[in-house]
Amino acid sequence: MTGSEKPFVIAIAGGSGAGKTWLADRLEKELGGAGRIVQDDFYRDQSHLSTEHRASLNFDDPRMIEWTLLEKALDKYREGSAVSVPRYDFATHSRRPETKSITVRKFLLVDGLWLLRKPSLRRRFNLRIYIECPEEIRLQRRLQRDMVERGRTERSVRQQFATTVQPMHKKFVEAQARWADIVLHAGFADKELERIIRFCKPPPV
Repeated sequence: MTGSEKPFVIAIAGGSGAGKTWLADRLEKELGGAGRIVQDDFYRDQSHLSTEHRASLNFDDPRMIEWTLLEKALDKYREGSAVSVPRYDFATHSRRPETKSITVRKFLLVDGLWLLRKPSLRRRFNLRIYIECPEEIRLQRRLQRDMVERGRTERSVRQQFATTVQPMHKKFVEAQARWADIVLHAGFADKELERIIRFCKPPPV
């Protein structure tokens, strides 16, 4: 990447369990490497609250994200500077003491639930992708992730999905498809992935 070039920034939005991380992993490989920022790391720190209070919070509400900090990180990266971003611990609902350094690459992949909601944030992306995925598939993926990676019980995951995840999905997530450059559906094939690659790396004229 030359000094005159600016990173090509790609947003991958969609519901919990839609396949955002999988797509980001695949694109990173296909693009020959890319910087990675995860919206979830910008959840507001809740360490000042009791454990019981933290567990009762609605983490499927976009107000739980520190959007200003995310926008500042994107602006700095787009100008060609490495950024240090927070790291969030979902087991304790608090930010970890250490940060993560993201070095500048030709491409930057950003994935998250609500990346396309705010016009000011949408303008910071060169390509906006939204993944549509049926509720049943998203629930099964959420069960697998939260039970294995976060030590949750099946009952607690199902309860949270029914009371906050899915209602907030309908309220805040679904509408983002209208602002996407590309909308992918569950089970999308390699031809859709090739379309994204062509958008990111158009052939020379």
